[in-house]
Amino acid sequence: MAESTDWSQFVLRIAIRASRQQLYNAWATRQGMESWFLRLCAYAHPDGQLLEDDEPAVTGDRYTFRWHGWPDETTEYGEILQANGHDNFQFSFGKAGICTVSILMAGDLQVVELEQSAIPDDDAGKMHWHVGCKTGWTFYLANLKSMFEGGIDLRNRDENLQNVLNS
Repeated sequence: MAESTDWSQFVLRIAIRASRQQLYNAWATRQGMESWFLRLCAYAHPDGQLLEDDEPAVTGDRYTFRWHGWPDETTEYGEILQANGHDNFQFSFGKAGICTVSILMAGDLQVVELEQSAIPDDDAGKMHWHVGCKTGWTFYLANLKSMFEGGIDLRNRDENLQNVLNS
């Protein structure tokens, strides 16, 4: 019997040798997000006041994201939906749904689990948000592990080099 695909969500997990707090801060702070994921991450309180580089975002804060390899016109804006300060961080992700990051214990490793849910399940949502985001997150989670365990940043930083896996 063939299983049907739930196009409205996916879950990815990766084990990383780092502390829970280091991994949480990699998501919740500007400094963290720019170290492995984004070219620009601006977290701001609802009143517009920008957070310091190492200040964790909290529930209700807003964000601006820009990626290496993409022009400034490719900008994502959203809201932090949950932030508990140690192992759960959730944010809206535009038309692509909601991303929930959980940091789980696994012996001497932590497992970073990313769930993207509320993905539109029309044809465009299936390709752009389910397949596209799952592909992108697979790379970025591998880069998160690479940065923590080896210090090598795998991101493409050249906006002129398009259609490559690492941007």
